[in-house]
Amino acid sequence: MSDPLSTIVDMFDSEVVPASDGDVSVLAEIVAGIEGVDVALRAAEVAQTRLFARAGRFAATQGARSRESVRVQEMALRSIAAELGGVLRITDRTVQRRIDEALTIVEDYPRALTAWEEGRITRGHVRVIVDAGACVPPARRAEFEDAAIARSERDTPNRVRPGIEIVAERLAERSFTDRHQDAAARRAVRVVPGRDGMCDVVATVPTVIGDGILDRLTRQAHTIIDARDPGDDDTRRVDEVRADVFSDLLLTGAPSLDPTTSGDGPGALGAIRAQVQVIVPALTLLGADDAPADLVGRSPIDADTARTLAARAPSWARVLTDPVEGTVLAVDRYRTPWPQRRYLRARDQHCRFPGCRHAAIRCEIDHTIDHAQGGPTALWNLAHLCQRHHSMKQFTPWRVRQHPGGILEWTSPTGRTYREDTPTPPVHFTPMGPVNPPPGENPPF
Repeated sequence: MSDPLSTIVDMFDSEVVPASDGDVSVLAEIVAGIEGVDVALRAAEVAQTRLFARAGRFAATQGARSRESVRVQEMALRSIAAELGGVLRITDRTVQRRIDEALTIVEDYPRALTAWEEGRITRGHVRVIVDAGACVPPARRAEFEDAAIARSERDTPNRVRPGIEIVAERLAERSFTDRHQDAAARRAVRVVPGRDGMCDVVATVPTVIGDGILDRLTRQAHTIIDARDPGDDDTRRVDEVRADVFSDLLLTGAPSLDPTTSGDGPGALGAIRAQVQVIVPALTLLGADDAPADLVGRSPIDADTARTLAARAPSWARVLTDPVEGTVLAVDRYRTPWPQRRYLRARDQHCRFPGCRHAAIRCEIDHTIDHAQGGPTALWNLAHLCQRHHSMKQFTPWRVRQHPGGILEWTSPTGRTYREDTPTPPVHFTPMGPVNPPPGENPPF
């Protein structure tokens, strides 16, 4: 009886076919092609980085001409970023981040840029060098840069990162404690859209706070699981329970430190509830269809969640649409100060600057023709703009015209035009009630 292991080894050995000279030449051609493309891409990325940096310097030059240099420079930078975003078909916020990154590379790390341009290091290495070098004082940056490049030439970015960070710490002028205080001042919370109706809620907080949050959530999750009865239908795993407790605490809990508290009574913060904007197809709401709903400014959400929100959460803005025509059938009237605002929120759904997806509930209603210049508070002269793009319209050469149907035509400082249609589905109903707000209500911005 033969040895099973020997049989398996013989089987694999018999299937090994030596590569022919033709196969080797094909592979060599592919490798050479990839190498050539990589050289071209590197040259293009470096050239784009230099142009982004030039755009940033141009904005700074414009700001330097004004007494209000800080505000003028910021508006100039926003305007330039919007112009480039229109060409690249990405948001102006993304472009502005790229401009900032490019300025840092070109002005603070010229040696790393040259090494990248020459192919001695990669873009990934440059990111590592820039990130680690943030704590190095300008007077010692060249010394740090040379050491970091030397390490980068020997290995991949993820492998050289720890060593480069150690070099940066040795050259740092300020203590870790001082830098931590500055970093803590930049703490923030953001939502990163994912797939299948999910997202990541990312909180940038001090490490000890984050560790404490995870520990408490874990212990609460285990307590919930341990309290289950043998016949309990709750089969959630620890991760699921932990995520649910996290959501419950943030959506319904009150912070321990509430500056609005007076005496022994609860403060106002605990009474604040989340508000989002959801577009729900009529058949989905009725349960006859499982088509996803649209969480405006974010991504689709599943039908069950949409139905639950529509039935139980009166603080959610609900817009019911026809499943075939996309016509808005009804809009909730609760907490709506006047019909114009209700209509515009349903029509616009989000900021009406090209590419921006800030939900309408977090935007300002702007007069296309400024109210101060005689622009009426009428539907044909109103549209939602987020604070960023409202300011840019006011303080930069960007101009906008509104055409019938709520279509906005934006004109950039260089004369390029961008058409911004109302989102799909369009709004076809006519608002009921007075055109002007009731007494005591302020008009839109």
